[in-house]
Amino acid sequence: MKTKKIKAVCFGEILYDVFPITERIGGAPLNVASRLSSMGIDTEMISKTGVDVKGYQLLSYLNSRNIETGNILKDEQFDTGIVNVSLSANGSATYKIRYPSAWDKITLKDGMVESVLKADVFIFGSLVCRDEISRSTLFKLIPKAKFRVLDFNLRPPHYSKELVIALMEHAEFIKFNDDELFEIAVLLGSKYNSLEQNLLFMAVKSNAKTICVTKGRHGAVLLHDKKMYYNSGYKVKVKDTVGAGDSFLATLIAKLLQGEEPQISLDQACAMGALVAGEEGANPDIMEETLISFINPS
Repeated sequence: MKTKKIKAVCFGEILYDVFPITERIGGAPLNVASRLSSMGIDTEMISKTGVDVKGYQLLSYLNSRNIETGNILKDEQFDTGIVNVSLSANGSATYKIRYPSAWDKITLKDGMVESVLKADVFIFGSLVCRDEISRSTLFKLIPKAKFRVLDFNLRPPHYSKELVIALMEHAEFIKFNDDELFEIAVLLGSKYNSLEQNLLFMAVKSNAKTICVTKGRHGAVLLHDKKMYYNSGYKVKVKDTVGAGDSFLATLIAKLLQGEEPQISLDQACAMGALVAGEEGANPDIMEETLISFINPS
């Protein structure tokens, strides 16, 4: 029997991460899309670039990754997005995000609605909601989706309690990192101290049947169909953490949609995140064989 082709649509920021001595293509939704496509998922981006060199380079990159770009708009007023990235001694990243950028101004067009209606999964983050124009477009597309994945990306001051609640109400699948989990749990009134208790608290506060929480080098926890799954992480020499969580999410989504067992899906997602952290940049090429041998070295 021929396996059904899975289609994913990612909505949000596409940009350049500018490091002290180099710059690389990035943006959480773009990173997720790039990894999904590399894993055999039919993937499309909805976003906006400026009419500039960086914008054309982004489109060229996405096309080279077999990512559909028909719903990436061009803005003559605002430039393609830039994020200045600083790395600590252990490779952890901090970000200064230029505002406004073209991806803040994603306006709705019919082709976007058609793409979301046809997709098996619609993936979006919280950062794209920092501007009313892109936020309005996102909330018009969300009801059209069959399966909605929310990837929190909290960057002060670009979110509010009201936004957090509105996004969570519309997601069947939510990803947090551990800091985001505790911050949002407190925001919503949690009195708990443990990660597991707050994860279950979020399940009650949202409509999500699947919630995952990444814990950096300590792995991740997955709540799926009321059962908890754990991975304690994989040792790797970190070069930079940019994009590691995005590749984790893409791998987890791909494996679950492809019918893989939740524990195996989580293990492979954590391994992918570790491998990305061990390379420079958000989107290194990592083959399936490399992933499997990393998990089960001979």
